[in-house]
Amino acid sequence: MTARAASTVLVGRQPELAGLREALGRARAGDPVTVLVGGEAGVGKTRLLEEFGAHATGAGARLLIGQCLELGEAGLPFAPFAAALRDVLRHDGPAAFAGYEAEFARLLPELARVPAGAAAPTGLPVSDTPRGYLFDLVADLFRRIAEERPLVLLIEDLHWADRSTRDLIGFLVRAARATRLLLVCTYRTDELHRGHPLRPFLAELDRARGVDRIELGRLDRDGTAAILADLLGAEPAARAVDDVHGRTQGNPFFIEELAAAGDPVGCAVLPETLRDLLLARVDRLPEPAQRVLRIAAAGGTRFAHQLLAEVAGLPEAELEDALRAAVAGQLVVADPDGDYEFRHALFREAVHDDLLPGEHARLHARYAAAIEAQPHLVAAGRAPAEIAHHWYAAHDHPRALIAARAAAAAAADRYAYAEQSRLLERVLELWELVPDAGDRLGMDHLRVLEETLAAATTAGDYNRALTLTRAGLAEVDSAAEPLRAAGLLHRRGRLLALLGKSDGTAEVGEAYRLATGVPDTPERVRLLADIAAHLVKIDPAQAAAVADEAMAAAEAVGEDVALLPTRIALLCRTDQAPDLGLSELRRAEALARATGNAPALVSALVYRSDVLYELGRYAESEEAAEAGVSEARRVGISRSTGAYLLSNRAEALIALGRWDEADAACAEAARIDPPGVSGLHWLQLRAGLRLARAHPAADELVGRALAFLARPYLWPNHRLPLRELSIEAALAADDKVAALAASRAALADERLVDLPREGWPVLSAVARAAALVGDSALAAEASAVAAVLPARYPAELAHAAQVTAILTGVEFSADAPVAPAEQVGAAVEGGGVTVEGRGGTARRPGAALPAWRAAVAQWRAVGQPYPLGRALLALAEAAAAAGERDEVAGAIREAAEIATRLGAAPLGEQAATLARRVGLRGAGRPGPDLLTSREQEVLRLVAEGHSNSRIAERLFISPKTASVHVSRIIAKLDVTNRVEAAALAHRLGLLDPTPPAAPAQRRGR
Repeated sequence: MTARAASTVLVGRQPELAGLREALGRARAGDPVTVLVGGEAGVGKTRLLEEFGAHATGAGARLLIGQCLELGEAGLPFAPFAAALRDVLRHDGPAAFAGYEAEFARLLPELARVPAGAAAPTGLPVSDTPRGYLFDLVADLFRRIAEERPLVLLIEDLHWADRSTRDLIGFLVRAARATRLLLVCTYRTDELHRGHPLRPFLAELDRARGVDRIELGRLDRDGTAAILADLLGAEPAARAVDDVHGRTQGNPFFIEELAAAGDPVGCAVLPETLRDLLLARVDRLPEPAQRVLRIAAAGGTRFAHQLLAEVAGLPEAELEDALRAAVAGQLVVADPDGDYEFRHALFREAVHDDLLPGEHARLHARYAAAIEAQPHLVAAGRAPAEIAHHWYAAHDHPRALIAARAAAAAAADRYAYAEQSRLLERVLELWELVPDAGDRLGMDHLRVLEETLAAATTAGDYNRALTLTRAGLAEVDSAAEPLRAAGLLHRRGRLLALLGKSDGTAEVGEAYRLATGVPDTPERVRLLADIAAHLVKIDPAQAAAVADEAMAAAEAVGEDVALLPTRIALLCRTDQAPDLGLSELRRAEALARATGNAPALVSALVYRSDVLYELGRYAESEEAAEAGVSEARRVGISRSTGAYLLSNRAEALIALGRWDEADAACAEAARIDPPGVSGLHWLQLRAGLRLARAHPAADELVGRALAFLARPYLWPNHRLPLRELSIEAALAADDKVAALAASRAALADERLVDLPREGWPVLSAVARAAALVGDSALAAEASAVAAVLPARYPAELAHAAQVTAILTGVEFSADAPVAPAEQVGAAVEGGGVTVEGRGGTARRPGAALPAWRAAVAQWRAVGQPYPLGRALLALAEAAAAAGERDEVAGAIREAAEIATRLGAAPLGEQAATLARRVGLRGAGRPGPDLLTSREQEVLRLVAEGHSNSRIAERLFISPKTASVHVSRIIAKLDVTNRVEAAALAHRLGLLDPTPPAAPAQRRGR
């Protein structure tokens, strides 16, 4: 992937930009303001000023820019003011300096070429012009420019400013008080060593009136992700963001440099240009300080003084002098606890990469030995990992092997499964380099593979875990160790399903076969329990049979607790009513807590939040999911089982109408980057959320989510919501062809009628597509499915009522295989509507009003605001067709309020459009009719299919006048052509029921 060299977006600087805009407002009002913008090199000061400069220019201000030069105190004086005045000369000409060319020539040499005889009023040569007089002239020039419009003077890199430049800035700030002037100066905080001349100057300015300070900090992880997305042209992987953010620590310049070097994740080596830039700062230090920095770099980004002293072996005074120079040079920062840290991780990386090979190995070996002897020299719990890292970097393979295995065990004790997996991978790597590795570790190679597989799976690295199952199966002897082989097969089958590669039944079936003839042991009980849990979604009957076998074995060996995860899964099998299993789930949760079974506890919370959602108890569902998120984070399984809790919480928040919180929960899920289909739920939810809000990134997320449909296998409860999303995306894009194709694909899904929770939302979307396109055959298919799809719980009943209402208003063709309307309504308690029709199949305009009243009532009972808002707009249309104007106004008003609260812009636009079409204004109050009586006459004839010429003949007007009336009607109804205008008029009942007067009667007027 090729990255752009520089980001075009301003990320994470909204508060600072708002501060600058507020300062411009004060300056515009006549109050001179100075803003000092500080931040380390590369943090984005120039980018901020570019954005602000564009805003200031657009707001009518005059913009002048000056740059200090890196020439030191002996450099060119007044350099930034010379650049600013040169811009004045270029745009305003010499007239701006009329009479004072000689004086301004001190700042702008080209003004020295004045007509012979011209001289300064003081009679002094240019070089002897008093500075105070010169400063007054500059201030007066700025005042004159600011009289026309506010003046913004930007001076960059004040840390390089010479004494004269600082003095002139001080004069403008404190003495001149030029009105309508905003002075903005930037400087690098990491250049301000203790003796830097800018330090006292800034302290003086802080005491002056009208001086503000803005400090630009580094970006957070989300800011890093936003810049990478802009540079790469696509949303980066979460691990790429973590890697780049960890290395750059949120410095935008460093982010751009790493991205420009290639794939951020694969960019293991610093780009040469960036390394040279970083090392140039190091080269300025005295040699002793550079030597200590090289020693410190081997210890990591953060290091303790005592550990550094132990490794360096230097006299204390010499070490402190070297560290003082590094701190003064802004390369290292000290904290109150006595530790040190490289200002940037990339500084440390550049210094470390610059070590000679022998120096590198020697320093790391000294660190490893020091920490082994005194573990307290590093943070509590970090000694095993630090020792393993340093022996590995020192290329001492036997010691590195043992240390890595010990560090992996320590990581597992802290629930740091990703770190455990990484360390065990190192053990596998070193195994081939240490001849007696098995004897040293007291375990065989297959056991290391199994441990690594378990750690990778728990950490959520499913692709790597799948590879490890293949390696393990190639190594195991299934005849000699059938249970061991069965365990690897079961893991492989589960991973294949989680990655969407297959349903895993072949592997799981073989695992069950191998386990059948094995005597009962705790290991066999756990394996059977896991197999049963896997089969729940695929074959509930077989899952129950295997579970019964596992339970019998558990009684025989006294391993009942091992069945807990399976019992939780079986409680929520598809053929069991959710409310019946809720109390059992609570008991299972309590048992998991009592026994300290963290994975079972997290599983229980996943299922409980899911069941509560299905029951319509959204607030309780959100609370259960939130509790589970905390528990999963505590035990290190956020990226595996815990990923479902984040998406469950987001789903409940969406239902509650707390969309901003839901989006934040989805963003958190995106950051942990759940693997395989574990990451589908949050992606599908966020895509739908952004679609409903018309977010600019909606299409990209929808595309990513729908890409899962191309996988060989998806569980039906994952696949059906994607069917719904594909229809909604097509409808949002007004792509009728795509909407019909997606609808037919959804109806063809064999599991649609088996899963009411996922099936009803799909059917609602299909019905909407059929109604929009007017496809009677598709509507008939939806009607047939609605007749057999059960509806038991609140949201299902509401969707069923909505489907009935939509299909009530669709006209079916005479030969379409239509299910009777009574059958459609039978799925809805109290929502059935008997509809008359031509030939027994047609729908009458306005007949859908009772059905939509029932649907709105159902959605009110459910408590989901967004589908309620949609139903209210449909109710308003039906009420308009029936002439119920008061009901129209109330429904539109409520839908608009819901749209505003949710930030659902398309819903709000639809409410506003409908209000215009039915002649409402203000806050939904009935206003004068949208169409005049003449326009209603014209619209009726348009609906009858007459051309403009025929309309003119019928109404005794000219064809041109008829054309004008038709154009006005199309504009008022917010449609694109005559056909849509006629269809909308029928649907909303906009036509005057009284027929137009006969031509003979009109002729007599």
